[in-house]
Amino acid sequence: MLMNAHDPLYKALKKYFGFDSFKMNQEAIIRSLLSGKNVFVLMPTGGGKSLCYQLPSLMMDGVAVVISPLIALMKNQVDAIRHTCEMDGVAHFINSSLSKSAIDQVRSDIKAGVTKLLYVAPESLTKEENVAFLKTVKISFYAVDEAHCISEWGHDFRPEYRKIRPVINDIGVAPVIALTATATEKVRADIRKCLGISDAEEFRSSFNRPNLYYEVRQKTADIDREIIRYIRTQAGKSGIIYCLSRKRVEELSEVLRANEIKAAPYHAGMDSATRSSTQDDFLMEKIDVIVATIAFGMGIDKPDVRFVIHYDIPKSLEGYYQETGRAGRDGGEGNCIAFYTRKDLQKLEKFMEGKPVAEQDIGRQLLKETAAYAESSVCRRKLLLHYFGETYNEDNCGNCDNCLNPKKQVEAKEELSKVIEVVLATKENFRDEYIKDVLVGRPTDEICAHKHDELEEFGIGDERSERFWFAVIRQALIAGYLAKDVDNYGVLLVTPAGKKFLDNPVSFMVVEDQKYDEAEAAIPMQSGAACTADPALYQMLKDLRKQMSKDLDVPPYVIFQDASLEAMATIYPQSVDELQNIPGVGAGKAKRYGADFCRLIKRHCEENDIERPEDLRIRCVANKSKLKVSIIQAIDRKVALDDLAVAKGIEFDELLDEIEAIVYAGTKINIDYFINDVIDEDHVEDIYEYFKESETDDLEEALEELGDDCSEEEIRLVRIKFISDMAN
Repeated sequence: MLMNAHDPLYKALKKYFGFDSFKMNQEAIIRSLLSGKNVFVLMPTGGGKSLCYQLPSLMMDGVAVVISPLIALMKNQVDAIRHTCEMDGVAHFINSSLSKSAIDQVRSDIKAGVTKLLYVAPESLTKEENVAFLKTVKISFYAVDEAHCISEWGHDFRPEYRKIRPVINDIGVAPVIALTATATEKVRADIRKCLGISDAEEFRSSFNRPNLYYEVRQKTADIDREIIRYIRTQAGKSGIIYCLSRKRVEELSEVLRANEIKAAPYHAGMDSATRSSTQDDFLMEKIDVIVATIAFGMGIDKPDVRFVIHYDIPKSLEGYYQETGRAGRDGGEGNCIAFYTRKDLQKLEKFMEGKPVAEQDIGRQLLKETAAYAESSVCRRKLLLHYFGETYNEDNCGNCDNCLNPKKQVEAKEELSKVIEVVLATKENFRDEYIKDVLVGRPTDEICAHKHDELEEFGIGDERSERFWFAVIRQALIAGYLAKDVDNYGVLLVTPAGKKFLDNPVSFMVVEDQKYDEAEAAIPMQSGAACTADPALYQMLKDLRKQMSKDLDVPPYVIFQDASLEAMATIYPQSVDELQNIPGVGAGKAKRYGADFCRLIKRHCEENDIERPEDLRIRCVANKSKLKVSIIQAIDRKVALDDLAVAKGIEFDELLDEIEAIVYAGTKINIDYFINDVIDEDHVEDIYEYFKESETDDLEEALEELGDDCSEEEIRLVRIKFISDMAN
């Protein structure tokens, strides 16, 4: 709608923001708020949510209280709104970063009527002194930004958000506008209930971002190299990489910088000054890439982020959607690439242990939705929009990996009928996992308890794989034949369309889900010579390793692992120092075995006139992290490894990952004190002898050979001892 010069709303829009027209639902939202109504706004990232409360605050009497979860976001928005007005005092924030004198200045400006917008974190809002002060001033309205934080079903749940309504009642009732970029039907209902705005007028904008390209890739051991190569194709462009742990953020940032990529870490463990400086550097394009935990992103308003990479798959599709929403906010190119392996989901499930049962159940259901998205061969845009209750009618969006590389569809009319029959036969009381088990005829304890193993329909789909049945169920949900019960999350219901289909089946084409194999995920996508720059050199290095292993009477993998040889045949290290940039090669191992390998590589380069192009050198960081050093020191002091894992706040298998990295890189350690305590002496001897005679250190093969008598942890512990004894 074009500007009406006589309309006060359009005059204010032009005066403060310089715009002649509104985007999406902005005008209707603002008019509703100005008229004193409660408002609920569901608008995707980049849709212009902040204008929906900023403009009315400038037009109304009193001060608008904006409740926002992140200090970074407050600072960003306060700076932006101050640029639209002549007085700095027009917008302020109160949080833990301000001194007493700064807070006094804020209160003075509010009392004087200068301040129209006050940003507060929920923790600050509930403080007695702030409540007492706000009772003395006129509140125009309350804006609850990132409102999904109020719901246990939403990503980034924050318990403090639950206290907002009681505090509003205490300060003084005024209209409430709740805003979020991501909320399913379940989350929307929860937000309304918790904020006491069941009467709110709801405005929903489309979640479709046509300019964003979505892709999911298999996560392999070569992920760092893959990311570096991708970023090099995006020279000078801004990007964000999301990781789940602070440790991974720090390590990846270091690797990127070592490869001359202007990158910086960002996470909640850093001091506020460093975070603020990093954020400013990203906005001012002094750095190109931010590596961040999920806490980052909510505080950044950079329109030209060209790629968002998920190093780890997120805990929920809502989190994924919001984080990808940082890309292409100006309508330009935005590439969203997520790396996925089921192992990451298993780790996330482990983190839930110890939480209340209800919270664990919610978390697992959200993870299942994420896994369904990652593994499906259906249009990713269609899947995302369906998750948020929006229908996407195009068969091919033309801008996701599944649509650009479509899989063959198969007729599943009969199979869908079977699914619907089982859902009805079990009285529409169960989730997809249960329905799948009935279809394939798996008599689980739960199925037997309900006597569903006695149903006529039990096992009617045993000729098909579990993966196929999940694909049918997911695609039936998208097609509208099945639905999920909002109040009983995950329970499958048959829709009227589904009942009609059962009476009169029509063609129903499906594509089978993609297979993510853990064995594949543990190694590079192309193993051996195929993934090196120089297959001939790779074979020569393998031959040298074989000869050396024979001379030294140790298995070849003890000297260097295959992944290290692959990197050598790509990067061409020619000195012991350069060799230490190779994954899995520490200083000790480089000095012990490296000279012959470097001589071979140098001679090969000279004989074949090979120049070492800069773009092939993926430099690794010599890993001397504080964690590894402290682990080595603790082992020297004979600290029990299970106690050490607890002290470091990591899972036991993660501690073993760290110790394996230490010994494979060439550092000698002695964990005999722990092994002798926890493993039978005969088992230690059997495992040790196995690795001495084996051609591979592969854990899966070792488990197959020894698994009846030994656990995975026992095998890993003795493998660490073996590598340390033999190689270091």
